[in-house]
Parts: sequence; structure tokens; C-alpha cells
Amino acid sequence: MKVFTITAVCFGLLASTHAFAQGKTRAEVYQELVEARNNGLDFVTDASYPDVDPMFAQQVARMKQQQVAQAKVDTGSPTQSGH
Repeated sequence: MKVFTITAVCFGLLASTHAFAQGKTRAEVYQELVEARNNGLDFVTDASYPDVDPMFAQQVARMKQQQVAQAKVDTGSPTQSGH
């Protein structure tokens, strides 16, 4: 009886871990988390979902401006001053 119970529990654990994987690697999940943070989704709360919490709106806007500025520097695009 114990062997049957242990076997059933092990089978259940194996089946549940496969269900959570959903075909994504750890690197893919990590990259999705990084992108979510960069897009300001780290500042979405239960009360504000699906929008950013108004308390963090200015911080998210500033982050997005910094990302745009960094993208221009990375691609070599001229800035507004013409340099």
C-alpha cells in the first residue's frame, strides 16, 4: 500500500512540473521579466491593474524617456541638438 501511495505521489509531482513548464526556458522567462520591468509593468498593483499605479506614473514616464534617449545613443541617431 505504501509503495502505491509513493508511486502515485511521485507521478503527480512529475505531471505537475511538466504542466508549469509550458515550453519556456528559464532564460526566456527571465527575459520576459526584464522586459516587463523595463516597460514599467513592475509598477502595476492589484488596485491599478492593468494600468500603472498613478503613484508611480511619473517614475514610469521618466524611465521610458531614458530608454528612448539610450536607444538613440545606441543606434547613433542624432539628438535634438543636432550632434
